[in-house]
Amino acid sequence: MRSVVNHGDGTFGIEERERPTVVRSTDAVVRVTLASICSSDLHIRAGTVPRAVPGTIVGHEFVGVVEEVGDDVIGFHPGDRVAVNVETFCGECFYCRRGHVNNCTDPFGGWAIGCRIDGSQASHVRVPYASNCLTHIPDHVSDEKALFTGDILATGYWAADISEIQEGDTIVIIGAGPTGLCCAMCARLKGPSRIIMVETVGYRREFALSNGFADYVLDPTEVNVCSYVRDMTEGRGADVVMEVAGGPDTFEMAWRVARPNAIVTVVAMYPVPQVLPLPDMYGKNLTFKTGGVDASKCDEIMDMISSGSIDSSVLITHTFPFDRIMEAYDLFESHSDGVVKVAIKM
Repeated sequence: MRSVVNHGDGTFGIEERERPTVVRSTDAVVRVTLASICSSDLHIRAGTVPRAVPGTIVGHEFVGVVEEVGDDVIGFHPGDRVAVNVETFCGECFYCRRGHVNNCTDPFGGWAIGCRIDGSQASHVRVPYASNCLTHIPDHVSDEKALFTGDILATGYWAADISEIQEGDTIVIIGAGPTGLCCAMCARLKGPSRIIMVETVGYRREFALSNGFADYVLDPTEVNVCSYVRDMTEGRGADVVMEVAGGPDTFEMAWRVARPNAIVTVVAMYPVPQVLPLPDMYGKNLTFKTGGVDASKCDEIMDMISSGSIDSSVLITHTFPFDRIMEAYDLFESHSDGVVKVAIKM
């Protein structure tokens, strides 16, 4: 099968690989029907994901049809349409029992597919711990609506959950890329009074505003974000800040725009270490929450997709066939032609 492979030298390429099979009794083999390119794939290509294994088929954001299951897989059968979790997890270790599936201690635990084991930018993928890591797609839900369930939508759902958003809060989200938009979509479910998104790219600001993700959009190169937010909040600052951009100064912006006793949730991946200047923020009594997504609530997310409470298919601005996937990579990375997310038809 034709596959996109991480060469480990800053490049990806198309290679022929054998179709995967069930290796362990808890595995399933899924035929990929629709996939996407994630910013994390770009991070792998750039060499900023230390655990990424060269020679691995990339891709971890996809839906498909179950073709084969191991003897110990429960609840899934050949022919089932499924969304696949970005993380694979045993469900039994110390962290899994507490819902922290990103830190699963199994060798295949956490973000493995498309990073440490072969992923979804191919016709088929082996999914470890399939009983935990597959989500049924209802018949009336399209592949496009289900596509982001196990990755960026799960990230937004997790980020909104750990941010402890209260009804009426003012929320600032730094970064209006696909993940930032999913954070906004899920934060909206909590009933905030307003969502302010900060983004340097003009078409992303327009997209966030016109599609209802944000109530206000700010260009930080033209507006003093901290002053703007304080003016809107009687001088306090934001109740919750989500940092989803990972830019050179966005971490500092996040803690500065937050009011005292606020929660700052760091979703972004940074290419370089960040500094926590404790003397400068002394007395603000901030709570920082960071880390990789614990994508353990995909069934809840699918229920919301099924009911119409969430629809992330609007993020798909471009669709390519697999034989044009490298062209899709170039478009996604260039931020041109109004691209938000790219779907790959298999």
